[in-house]
Amino acid sequence: MGGAKNCPETPRQKMIGMMYLVLTAMLALNVSTDILNGFTLVDNSLHSSIAASDTRNAKLYRDFKAANADNPEKTQEWYDKAVEVQKRADSLYNYIQDFKEHIAILADGQKTVDAWKAQGIDPTMHIEGNSNLDVTAQYAIVQGNGLILKEIVAYYRDYAAGLVESDAELRNSILQNLATERGYNAHEKDSCDWEIAIFEGMPVGASITILTKMQNDVRSTESQLIQYLMDRTDAGDLRVNKLNAYVIPNSNYVIRGGKYTAHIILAAVDSTQRPEYYVEGQRINDQGVYEVSASGVGLKKYSGWIAYQNPSTGEMENLPFSSEYSVGEPAVTISNNDLNIMYRGYENKFSISVPGVANDKVKVTVNGASVKQQGGIWIIKPGDAAKSVSISVSAELDGRMQPMGSKEYRVKALPRPGAYFKSGENEYNGEKPIPRSGLLNPSATVIASYGPDGLLDLPFQIAGFRANINGVYLESKGNKFTREQLDRLGKLKPGNSVIITDIRAKGPDGKEIRLSPIPLTLN
Repeated sequence: MGGAKNCPETPRQKMIGMMYLVLTAMLALNVSTDILNGFTLVDNSLHSSIAASDTRNAKLYRDFKAANADNPEKTQEWYDKAVEVQKRADSLYNYIQDFKEHIAILADGQKTVDAWKAQGIDPTMHIEGNSNLDVTAQYAIVQGNGLILKEIVAYYRDYAAGLVESDAELRNSILQNLATERGYNAHEKDSCDWEIAIFEGMPVGASITILTKMQNDVRSTESQLIQYLMDRTDAGDLRVNKLNAYVIPNSNYVIRGGKYTAHIILAAVDSTQRPEYYVEGQRINDQGVYEVSASGVGLKKYSGWIAYQNPSTGEMENLPFSSEYSVGEPAVTISNNDLNIMYRGYENKFSISVPGVANDKVKVTVNGASVKQQGGIWIIKPGDAAKSVSISVSAELDGRMQPMGSKEYRVKALPRPGAYFKSGENEYNGEKPIPRSGLLNPSATVIASYGPDGLLDLPFQIAGFRANINGVYLESKGNKFTREQLDRLGKLKPGNSVIITDIRAKGPDGKEIRLSPIPLTLN
């Protein structure tokens, strides 16, 4: 495959490019590494897809073996090629797994990886150092293992493409899924080698997800090859009674506004026949590709049937099928590590979402605070005695609630605001003189605020204050000067001052506090 810049990008290149853009944006914003949990969810989804492919492939191999036992003279040549495909696919898949485990060892250490493996658990799905930006490039680029991986992938790709030489569409699909031409990443202004484009500057969590995607491509290609070889033997004529309808989606999760694409196939169908495909009663294209715009979030279900000619009776028969997919909002979690606190007695607002899960399937529990949901926002109000609050999030996946993670926040009392005299658009706290028109403005008020550069904007109410005007103290029970106070203020001359003191304010936590005086000098 050539690496010319004017060649169209493959779907795989576009996927990787999109991941680079997301990662570059995260790094540029110095976002918390918690965002990499999104890649963990994608990685878990890919593992589910791989498991489904393994099940599908195992059945194909069993059926192929049975067909060969029934009629070896007709199928032996193709069955031997299927066995070779299985060996090569397993070899590449295992090499990628070993590649991932070496990255895990560099990120977490040999003992941690061995401990997971001793429990029969894939250590690459539990890497603690998934935000490490160095170890992937160290193993893949500095140590040269990325180049070796490229050559092995290319060897398998060329073998698979040569096996299906007569099927141009399938051959092109394999060449695209396993492409290793030059590409781009966030650190290179010009095109660069495949291994650099994929692994340079990549966090461990993202690199593991990309490698799992490669494993998924290996299994997907293996399925296509075995199905192709079975078709070459006219296996459908041998097992007419065992025909099954399959729905193979590109992904079971799509973002709203994106496209859901699925291939609806009839296994072992006679290549000289063209089945008819129906979804929700409507016939779709002859290739069995179902595509619909993803609008509205939540679980989407659909069903239909495949109409095919029974090779034994010559009559048309229907095979039903059904499938589902999820539509979710684009989600991003942004946090500031320097502000991982809540305020006591205040309704702290949180945006909490799980990529791929609708909001009504997300459950939030909080230890040490009350919690309620208002639209897409979670309102969390710590108790008066709380010193810390733990937020735990779970989501309904495959019909059962699963924990998705938790985070602890420190709890502090609301900080004390400053007192200001606001007249029109101007605010005075004694640092500059005030004009007569501003001081005597009947609509001017005393306010409590954290200032124009404050990180908080909370509603405080002024319950009252006293004004010291030429030694006479006059009280106001609200946030404005009384008529009597304004009359005395009107007699002041330039250079005279008035001190607003004993300011009482009530915050959103319901507690009354005293604020510092405001000295105002008339200019």
